Amino acid sequence: MILQSINNMRNTSFQRVSLSLIFATAAAFAQSPVAFEVASVKKAEPLSVNAAMSGKMNLGMTIDNAMVNIKSMSISELMRVAYKVKAYQVSGPDWLNAERFTITAKMPAGATRDQVPGMIQALLADRFKLEFHRTTTEQSVYALVVMKSGLKLQESAPDEPAQAASGGPAAPLAAAPTDGSAQDRVKVSSETGGMVSTATPNGTTKMVPRENGMRVEATRMNAAGMVDMLGRFVERPVIDMTDLKGRYDFSLDVGLEDILALGRAAGMMIPIQAPPSSAPGTSAVFTAIQQYGLKLEPRKAPIEMLVIDRVEKTPTEN
Repeated sequence: MILQSINNMRNTSFQRVSLSLIFATAAAFAQSPVAFEVASVKKAEPLSVNAAMSGKMNLGMTIDNAMVNIKSMSISELMRVAYKVKAYQVSGPDWLNAERFTITAKMPAGATRDQVPGMIQALLADRFKLEFHRTTTEQSVYALVVMKSGLKLQESAPDEPAQAASGGPAAPLAAAPTDGSAQDRVKVSSETGGMVSTATPNGTTKMVPRENGMRVEATRMNAAGMVDMLGRFVERPVIDMTDLKGRYDFSLDVGLEDILALGRAAGMMIPIQAPPSSAPGTSAVFTAIQQYGLKLEPRKAPIEMLVIDRVEKTPTEN
């Protein structure tokens, strides 16, 4: 009887140990990073006003089956895709937005588009030797809020097709969505005459030239797309405090200085004779957005930052 009890205890202990090993092994495999099977990284030409005006600007990221095509994106933008953060959450050297790269990569068999951000993380660490740390600091921000007079936005027609395929990351003139909902296609292109189109899962933006500025036409844009777009024109991070759930069509008229500030933030080459950036808090979007019952209010908020400790300007060879 005693021997049988001892054997039973041994068998039970063995089963527990075996199960523990199985779960531990499964967890280890689940946490193993997935990398691109192969990736070609090449430097791209800097963005320029002339390229946009002549219809030669075409950039962003697309996923087509197992192929990931990234055109003219900066390391800052790649980090926004990889770690699902906003533009203002990445802090690093001055050249982080100016230096751009074209990447053609193949996903390994069985990989899904949801794993692409992790693959970009691995690529940044391997090819650019990226190292960073996270910190949270209280910063001055603008909160996008609904005014007391009420919302005056026009909701998009429900039967309109989506403007971009599901899934982001990152484009220089309109930040890619970083809420984790959809990050596999962001496309920025220009046409002769200066119109710039940006398609993301959070909405589509067209920037149409007009006298002394541009008209920004937004279609099927949600709140995440609004704060991304508005954040490009102001000197502080923009956070959403609207609680809006729908998608909307609207337009904003912005001045020349707003457009130049937008380009500088994207690392675009701006002519020397261009006027200086407007003073903080004077962007035309502050007034333009109020016609829709929305307002940008100065606030303080804790912001998580990705602070770069090391990154190579030139990637390792293919």
